[in-house]
Amino acid sequence: MRSIRRLFAQVGRAAALLPVAVGAPLVVPAAITQTSVAAPQPDPVPRRWQLNIKPGPLRLAILDVEGQGEQAYFYFTYYVENNTGEDLLFAPSFQIATDDGEIMNSGANVPSAVTREILERLRNPFLLDQISAVGLLLQGEENAREGVVIWPAENLEVDEVNLFAAGFSGETKTIIRPDTGEPVLLRKTLMLRHETPGDIAGIGDRPLDRVDRRWIMR
Repeated sequence: MRSIRRLFAQVGRAAALLPVAVGAPLVVPAAITQTSVAAPQPDPVPRRWQLNIKPGPLRLAILDVEGQGEQAYFYFTYYVENNTGEDLLFAPSFQIATDDGEIMNSGANVPSAVTREILERLRNPFLLDQISAVGLLLQGEENAREGVVIWPAENLEVDEVNLFAAGFSGETKTIIRPDTGEPVLLRKTLMLRHETPGDIAGIGDRPLDRVDRRWIMR
């Protein structure tokens, strides 16, 4: 069983790096899975605007949701500061990809009561929910923003959870899909990889083990 899950983990990691439309199911074309395609890398020195993001931990909360009973949710906090020299519209997007092939957009199927409960647990009066965090981000430390994003945790027996945060850099690159010949726009994205061997239901409020942090084009 472990060997099978490791195989799915390898496929899941490769699939998670492919560009996908928000909310669309991920389909990995055979032409891509059967050939080695080198993904473009971000510029070593940023040439476009880039916000200062300080990612917090990724944690798991199990809450009693009215009408549903106990439900599990991943939640992630972050700090962002604008030192680019210009005010910018801040509209980040966050996805989670697990080694079982599931990709989830933050906020989808998350009741407002769950968001309120997690905000109350964190006891940070400056923390904004996903919708409230969107808007013009002024320059300087005094205008820094803190946010929380939440996902349903459908499967608690996963070995790896990757978090992708986009909207913190203006760097983009266009590639041509080898299977269709169509151009695809990639954005510079922060990837945070977490190892979660076994059933994570019992970890309580401990942060998931983060083993990698890097910028990728996705």
